[in-house]
Amino acid sequence: MAEKTCASCGRRIEWRAKWQRDWDQVRFCSAACRRRGVTAEDRRLEDVTLSLLADRAATSTICPSEVARAVGTEESWRTLMEPARRAARRLVAAGEVEITQGGRIVDPSTAKGAIRIRRVHRAGRG
Repeated sequence: MAEKTCASCGRRIEWRAKWQRDWDQVRFCSAACRRRGVTAEDRRLEDVTLSLLADRAATSTICPSEVARAVGTEESWRTLMEPARRAARRLVAAGEVEITQGGRIVDPSTAKGAIRIRRVHRAGRG
């Protein structure tokens, strides 16, 4: 089976036998992600992530809290932490960014704890 990433949370979708007949149509890893979907705020978090990274050196990283603070208010930014992490995972799936811990690239589907986000390093780019 081809590996898939959830359209909502950005985590790897684990194949289930019940999806055998319609695996090609599976877009979400769970009913909760299907209900949540991807909102305009989620897209804004993705855009802000890319914008913050574009304003920094190619090897610089950002914290999801920086994204949450840029989008939210002083009172609401904490509620945007998990949505900012989901946005980062979707951007990993799109090939735009990498998620690191301790300077090493980690699997966004299994990473726990504090993460950093950086642009993908491509050959020939600085």
